[in-house]
Amino acid sequence: MRNQKKDKKNQTTRATFAKTILTAFFENPTKGMNYKQIAAKLGIIDSASRELLKIFLERLIADGSLIEQNRGKFVLSPKAMEQAEGSGQVLIGRVDLKASGMAFISVEGMEDDIFVSPSHTNHALHGDMVKVRLFPSRKSAKPEGKIIEIVSRGREQFVGTLTSSKYYGIFTADGQHMPLDILIPTNSYGGAKSGDKVVVKITGWPDNSSNPQGIVVRVLGKPGLNEVEMQSILVDYGFPLEFPAIVEKAAAAIPTAITAAEIKKRRDFREIFTLTIDPEDAKDFDDALSLRKTEEGLWEVGVHIADVSHYVTPGGIIDTEAEERATSIYLVDRTIPMLPEVLSNNLCSLSPHEDKLCFSAIFEMNDQCKISKEWYGRTIIHSKRRFNYDEVQQIIETGNGDFAEEIGTLHKLASKLREARFSNGSIAFETEEVKFKLDEKGKPISAFVKEYKDSNKLIEDFMLLANRKVAEYVHNLKKDKEGPTFVYRIHDVPNPEKLGQFNEFISKMGYQIKTTSPKTMSQSFNQLFIKLKGKGEENMISNLAVRTMAKAVYSTTNIGHYGLAFKYYTHFTSPIRRYPDLLVHRMLDAYLSGKATFDKAQYEKLCQHCSDMERKATEAERASIKYKQAEFLLDKVGQDFFGLISGVSKWGLYVELEGTKCEGLVSIRDMTDDYYVIDEENYVVTGQSRGKKYRLGDRIKVKVKKIDLHKKTIDFSLAR
Repeated sequence: MRNQKKDKKNQTTRATFAKTILTAFFENPTKGMNYKQIAAKLGIIDSASRELLKIFLERLIADGSLIEQNRGKFVLSPKAMEQAEGSGQVLIGRVDLKASGMAFISVEGMEDDIFVSPSHTNHALHGDMVKVRLFPSRKSAKPEGKIIEIVSRGREQFVGTLTSSKYYGIFTADGQHMPLDILIPTNSYGGAKSGDKVVVKITGWPDNSSNPQGIVVRVLGKPGLNEVEMQSILVDYGFPLEFPAIVEKAAAAIPTAITAAEIKKRRDFREIFTLTIDPEDAKDFDDALSLRKTEEGLWEVGVHIADVSHYVTPGGIIDTEAEERATSIYLVDRTIPMLPEVLSNNLCSLSPHEDKLCFSAIFEMNDQCKISKEWYGRTIIHSKRRFNYDEVQQIIETGNGDFAEEIGTLHKLASKLREARFSNGSIAFETEEVKFKLDEKGKPISAFVKEYKDSNKLIEDFMLLANRKVAEYVHNLKKDKEGPTFVYRIHDVPNPEKLGQFNEFISKMGYQIKTTSPKTMSQSFNQLFIKLKGKGEENMISNLAVRTMAKAVYSTTNIGHYGLAFKYYTHFTSPIRRYPDLLVHRMLDAYLSGKATFDKAQYEKLCQHCSDMERKATEAERASIKYKQAEFLLDKVGQDFFGLISGVSKWGLYVELEGTKCEGLVSIRDMTDDYYVIDEENYVVTGQSRGKKYRLGDRIKVKVKKIDLHKKTIDFSLAR
């Protein structure tokens, strides 16, 4: 009996030791180790235990748990690998696929992304929703896993270049997130020729193939042509190139006449001074301002917004298309509208000298912008004049011009609103906008930074007022703690960890952010931006500050807007180009008439979709700017320019050219006049022989060395 107990105890001990050895492999299932490495991992130091370890390694090979990969190096067998992988938690997340083939899976509510090696991606592509099984966790290690199922494809169409061969075509995608070539059967070229830019749809992925197969669904044309490249960017980010014929037909069928019965339902502003202020090249005018002095000596300011909801029926063909698009996209040379042009540029656009239907926010205020009365509802207006920003700026500066008195009053009121906003803690994020002058073929003749002047701020401040007050109005209708369902524009406070890293970064350059309170922090950010103005590090630190902040998104759960220092905020003022604004118009109208019934879960899903599409549109717009900047310098290879060092990395110096903001890399390999050492931590590159230093923010002269239009990259060299 005693011997049986002893044998049972020995068996348990042996099983435990074997399990301990396997656990060392489970911590990194794909890594091979020799017995010395295993011993070190298990803390085995005496020779007797090491001999025992060798015996157990042989047993684990015999029972099929381990494989001797090469002499003296062991790795988990496929059977044991399945055991290791099968024991982990399964999560659902979105794939961020890198050019190297590795992937990172972001899971909602999980702080760290899950790393997936190229051998475990299971044919997943960038943007896919997938199920990922976590590997057993290791101490102080980022989570790792294996993709076990593709829940839904993020996209099935890609844009790139077709190269023809005898038996099949090879498609190479433009985007960095598609590292695999797609094989195209010769009968699936769709009329494309070798070297053409094309749109390809994946049709299958054979089990024994490392590459997917596809067909050409659209031929864009020869690379380098403006039309081809702009369309390529749109397709690459998943945006349509035109409206379906059925949507265009539905838009064309909308009645254009404004009936007397419709006018009777609305508050009439046609006799009150009204104007629009927009960019010179704008085609859609979705906001207007009216101004009049009341009998009580107050200012009545009307913020009039195109009444898109009058023309676009919920759930209709046009509405469904607008919901899917969610936003207009503004590339360098074109606008891809959310609504068909018959609506965006004609019916809904607040053109001058025409009666137009609006949804308006009307405020009565004194000279200090203290609001004593507000009203929301449907109106009809008649704009007296269409101004562009430059015209209004000249009137503000000189006091002369059409309607100079009215514009001067609006400017003073807007300045008061702005002053109050900043004193309450609003952050002055002023991103510089790069603009181009293009020739008839779309080639950039010049590039410049557009100034953000008082005329721009005038419109912005009244739009911010309307957005804030509409959100406040709806919130105050609440009959319970949560309040009515509504679409808010929210902006969370910065993540403390990111903020700490940002503060540590800027402290090395003599700057600091105070974080004792949200208001102190916002004032500190504003002081930082003032100090940075015109300095070489301005762009880098400003961009990093933006990334430190949370992203503004749409949500039915209000947490306020930190960046603007508003407790309640929405988007009400641009329904021609933003779908959330159209939703807000419909919801506000329903609340005004007492007929509101909105499902919170449904509208939260719409908020998420609109936030995602807004992000994609921003990325597409940036891609078009990067392309045009590279194209602008294409015929300037060999020429010298002055610029500011905007970044220091292990690759070398990033330099942003003065005036055009074209940014390129001076590779450390090309700095051959000395042996240079990069100090990434302090953002300086130092020559070891001569002691020459290049610091972040320094003004230097560079030569345009190479332009890669395909990758949208610019290479510089130091000018001698």
